[in-house]
This record gives sequence, structure tokens and C-alpha cells, in this order.
Amino acid sequence: MTWRSFWRLLREFTGDRAYEQYLEHRAAAHPGEPVLPEKEFWRLRTDSRPPSGCC
Repeated sequence: MTWRSFWRLLREFTGDRAYEQYLEHRAAAHPGEPVLPEKEFWRLRTDSRPPSGCC
């Protein structure tokens, strides 16, 4: 496994590619429609997750 493929796999596993995947989906399924700015996307994604029960 190359460093690049490892890095890609790690980003996929941790959810770091979520915004990129969102943009790809919007471009394919809803071309020409506005998209959320990255900061807003992450805020909504974080707010919609259930609490982990920690702390």
C-alpha cells in the first residue's frame, strides 16, 4: 500500500472526505444549485450527531 492510498483510506475512515463527497453528490444530483460553505457543512454535521455520552 502506498502512502497516498493509505492517506486516502484514513481520510475515508475518519470522515474527512465528507465535504468532498457532499460536493460531488450536489454536482451530480443537483447541478447548478447552491451548496453549503464548508464551515456551515461541518457545523451542521457536528450538530446533527448524537452525543457520545462522554464528559
